[in-house]
Amino acid sequence: MAVAKKRPATRPSDLDDQMRQSLMDIRFLESSARVLQSRLDIVTAALSETLTALSTLEGTKGKPGETETLVPIGSGSFVKAPIEDSMKDLRLRSSELEKARATVTQQLNQVYGQTEDYRAHLNDLARKKGGGTVEIV
Repeated sequence: MAVAKKRPATRPSDLDDQMRQSLMDIRFLESSARVLQSRLDIVTAALSETLTALSTLEGTKGKPGETETLVPIGSGSFVKAPIEDSMKDLRLRSSELEKARATVTQQLNQVYGQTEDYRAHLNDLARKKGGGTVEIV
């Protein structure tokens, strides 16, 4: 009766394939993080502009003869509107932008967390293969 050789739990080629896949996953997540960071920057800039406009309108509120503002309606056209209506619109827009910023921030944090998980997994694979930790640049 022949004694069967014990096979390693993971063959080297399997480890190499897993390491390559983990690295590809990390690259994908890093790309996703860049896109989300760009979106976050855009939303933050829009929110800042909206809050500045709101602050400006609040500074003119209550001044005699200045109860209306011009509101852009597109194609370089404007209509007169009461300041209170413009302020209400800006408050609504800032609220929506705050929600969007919170959502994108949450997504970005999830991607960062997943990236760290994949990096830890890749380091585990590297240790199993007999190497040290992997630094991804």
